[in-house]
Amino acid sequence: MQPYQVSSPVIRFGVFEVDVRSGELRRSGVKVKIQDLPLRALQFLLSRPNEVLSREEFRRALWPDGVFVDFDHGISSAINRLRDALGDSADNPLFIETVERRGYRWIAPIQPPSVPAAEEKPITGAPKVAGVRWKWVLPLPAFLLLFVAWVLRPEFSAVKAGASTATAKVSPQGHQPNPQARDLYLQGRYYWNQRTPDGLHKALDYFTQAIVSDPGYAQAYVGLADSYNLLREYTLMPSTEAYPRALAAAKRAVELDDQNSEAHASVAFASFYGMWDGATAEREFRRALELNPNNAVAHHWYATYLMTTGRVPESLAEIERAQALDPTSKAILSDKGRILIGAGRREEAISLLKQMAAAEPEFVSPHRYLRYAYLLQGDYPDYLAEWKKEASLLQDKAMIALEDAAAKGYAAGGANGMLQNLLPLQEKYYRQGLVSPYCLAETYALMGNKEMAVRYLKTAYDNHDERILGLEGDTEFAPIQDEPTYRTVMAQLGFPIVKR
Repeated sequence: MQPYQVSSPVIRFGVFEVDVRSGELRRSGVKVKIQDLPLRALQFLLSRPNEVLSREEFRRALWPDGVFVDFDHGISSAINRLRDALGDSADNPLFIETVERRGYRWIAPIQPPSVPAAEEKPITGAPKVAGVRWKWVLPLPAFLLLFVAWVLRPEFSAVKAGASTATAKVSPQGHQPNPQARDLYLQGRYYWNQRTPDGLHKALDYFTQAIVSDPGYAQAYVGLADSYNLLREYTLMPSTEAYPRALAAAKRAVELDDQNSEAHASVAFASFYGMWDGATAEREFRRALELNPNNAVAHHWYATYLMTTGRVPESLAEIERAQALDPTSKAILSDKGRILIGAGRREEAISLLKQMAAAEPEFVSPHRYLRYAYLLQGDYPDYLAEWKKEASLLQDKAMIALEDAAAKGYAAGGANGMLQNLLPLQEKYYRQGLVSPYCLAETYALMGNKEMAVRYLKTAYDNHDERILGLEGDTEFAPIQDEPTYRTVMAQLGFPIVKR
């Protein structure tokens, strides 16, 4: 048996905590009955969260050398009993994900160690979540705390046009969420709307807690799906992990409440961007808007889908509708900037995005879209400045190094020097799985190397790289539009070829 170490004697996740010293699993402070082997399997998973642990690693961790048992059956039994104790499901996992032919992975957020509850002094008016002990670091003015508390009331959510995803509503089937689940859900939406890496991880935790508290609460599954839908954009979570989880959660929400507009919008988003299933996405977006024409998020996501598939006038109409429904949404406003770029209204887009970047400097999307706009304009100093901000906000070490290489190349040899200095590092990181083949295709296209550009473009398609969905709107590839491989990829994606 190989020893493993956990980060703290008490590990908290959702409404659960594991006391390593006493060997207890507790839910909301109440001891949960669990046998020794499943408990040790849990501790092993928690020692290496977000990693795929093979069955061989489980064998070495759970059984001493020299023991001969049916290890496969023993591991499967331990995981099944652990899932039963946590109320988890193999088909729609909250905590333990089965990775086919590889092993198991812990996917739920783990709360950082905190001081004992008796020592904590909650701040009146701050958003609170039952069973979670997030510490507030910066004091807020009293009036702001009262405002936050007021905004999070269900009454406010119900009347705010476009805030349909923040409503702790009763489904048409009559399911009434319990108060704890409702509060956890609302807290999840509070953090989800921040669109930051930390906010999305907190949102994921709160939605998970809401589901554990009330497994029949469809809206909590919508929140879970929406968190995974955005985690691959605002964090380093691979889309190959995020989208299947998002789709499973969204489908579960539809099963629980087929009249839930937000659930259908989440299915549409994950189906298109994760599964490249445009037919399902179109049907589900239309169903979402049929159920609730005032669903701002559905209009927003439908707009980005329409833009990606080349239906720019429809996309502009949908994003305008989304903005009218929820004029304070920074996500809608930033994506409007991206759509304006695609519509050829570049100066208008840059003006909007610069205003957003100044008002919300920690929000990554304006910097990402400005970077793209400046590249199209050939404004390389501003392109590099926005790339640097984006990489810093994402805390992406590989991206930081790539931007640094590009900046040094530009300083030494202009635009051509930038590409020449960037390419070797991109190829190195590509071999390490840190850079998309689509990025290499872009670089080669900008350098005029058609052969290598189409080669990496084909690789991106074969690898189901989500970035290739933006191919129709990426003008960097205009020089290779007549190449057979380019036309084949566009045909397989089902997009029209628009000459640029």
